[in-house]
Amino acid sequence: MSTPRLIAVIGGTGAQGIPIIRDLVQSGSYTVRALTRDPSSARFTQLQAFGPVEPVVGTFASEADLRAVFRGAWGAFVNLDGFNAGEKTEMYWAIRAYELAIEEGVQVYVYGNLDYTYKKSGYRPEFRAGHLDGKGRIGEWILWQNRENQHRMKAALLTTGPYIEMAISKQTAIPLNVEDGIATWRLPLSTGAIPLTALDDCGVYAKWLFDHPHLASGLNIPASISHISGASLASAFATTTGHPGRYIDTSPEDFFASWRAYGDVQPAGYNADPADPATMSLRDNFAGFWAVWRASGAGEGGEGGVSRKDYALLDEIHPGRIRSAEEWFRREHERGVKAGLGGLWERVQPENMAHVLKLSEDGRSGRL
Repeated sequence: MSTPRLIAVIGGTGAQGIPIIRDLVQSGSYTVRALTRDPSSARFTQLQAFGPVEPVVGTFASEADLRAVFRGAWGAFVNLDGFNAGEKTEMYWAIRAYELAIEEGVQVYVYGNLDYTYKKSGYRPEFRAGHLDGKGRIGEWILWQNRENQHRMKAALLTTGPYIEMAISKQTAIPLNVEDGIATWRLPLSTGAIPLTALDDCGVYAKWLFDHPHLASGLNIPASISHISGASLASAFATTTGHPGRYIDTSPEDFFASWRAYGDVQPAGYNADPADPATMSLRDNFAGFWAVWRASGAGEGGEGGVSRKDYALLDEIHPGRIRSAEEWFRREHERGVKAGLGGLWERVQPENMAHVLKLSEDGRSGRL
């Protein structure tokens, strides 16, 4: 049996990092070293329950810490927290992370990416969302660099959409409230659709990229279940749980008036300088976010919308992937019951709803 290859992970305690580390470690083909500010945290303890995960204590905003996590690693998965750093700082450290990984001899580099929807819209200002664009610009830059650098380090993108788990979790941009016994999503989505991503699928896609480095080089995997409309989301929930669900189209003004997760005038990146002209507010950032999905269709691949996905590629790489909201709700309901958490209906009650996003669980606080 060959010696497992070491994968360096940045962003391992985030929502996406947890299933990726789980699938890498449990495969037996890889060991993981993960950058963390606190190796005693509940989330890092969860990682170590999957198997040996070596901590490197530090931050992605440090060249010394980046070198320490990359040194001796065969591969790297890097997903920086833009809601911590802000768009400008995230972009700088994403560039440096790629460059330092090459310096340290990493051979396969997978970047946790988001759609560059501002560019895809034709640079229309209403689609400007800093947390999407910051990652999307760097994703394109990495694939461009890969043309010259792949003989030293092969690079690929894992591009996700909003997580479907956000639709049943605390303090997210896709809030669910139980109103008069009805699971209710009041969203500024109109007849658009969101290419929601299932977190469990992320682990499969990331492992595939590391398993197939020559095929992965220069590849962008657009991880998504499907383009899911508000009506489809609510209908799938009702079908799965036997309890009513509804989607109510809401104006952006009414949505932001009721969305009090953090306060919409704060910087989108909580460590960003509010006085910096490069800093977007939460309100401006998520106004662009919702504009993107309103302009994305629910047809095959998103039809002619701003955000499109290559579902044929996803079927080829991951034939067992989740393909509908109803399938995901059914699996999640069964998982919760088996784990003793209760069914979906019980779990979306206000007193039971849990966090999926690390930034909301941390109260949008913590050092860079």
